[in-house]
Amino acid sequence: MTSRNISRFWEWGKKIICVGRNYADHAKELNNTVPTEPVLFLKTPSAYLTEGSPILIPKYSNSVHHEIELGVVIGKGGTAIPQSSAMQHVAGYALCLDMTARDVQDDCKSKGLPWTLAKAFNTSCPVSEFIPKERIPDPGNVKIWLNVNGQMRQNGCTSQMIFSIPFLISYISEIITLEEGDLILTGTPKGVSAVQVHDELHAGIDDVVSMTFKVGRL
Repeated sequence: MTSRNISRFWEWGKKIICVGRNYADHAKELNNTVPTEPVLFLKTPSAYLTEGSPILIPKYSNSVHHEIELGVVIGKGGTAIPQSSAMQHVAGYALCLDMTARDVQDDCKSKGLPWTLAKAFNTSCPVSEFIPKERIPDPGNVKIWLNVNGQMRQNGCTSQMIFSIPFLISYISEIITLEEGDLILTGTPKGVSAVQVHDELHAGIDDVVSMTFKVGRL
């Protein structure tokens, strides 16, 4: 399926396509309406972060939130991919964090501006090791969790997603051609909250993967 080392997709993948408000309870906790079609935004590859390096709160934010997500790693590119064959384009998965400068996002939303400053800053996309497709036979029923300093903050299941992974792959590829190494972030369950300098974030999918990141500041 792949011609490059897909297990290190973060080193060469071209884009990170994110889906906002894909869990109804998360949309409601931020007082957003539940969407009737996917809400999309982008992160740049410089947002990638792997274990061993800290998440860095940008200088312009005083409220960065954690959002735990299942990431879908594309193994075969395509445009206008049918839902019926969408999973054939998946190489595997990664557990991911969509770190969000919430104060900046709220300001952008109030002014009708894009979310780039809030979502795409360096270190805003921590990722786990690559998870081969076979390790997650049913990505529509995966429990993901995150704790901060030992306290559980997020504990959800992908069965709660509004838009399924095959639907998202099809929908996105109608607008943006998907390429090998691309990552799709599929949305976060409820429980998002602010992190502080020196916090330790520990997240996982039981019996599949776990990851730990510390928080610093630029």
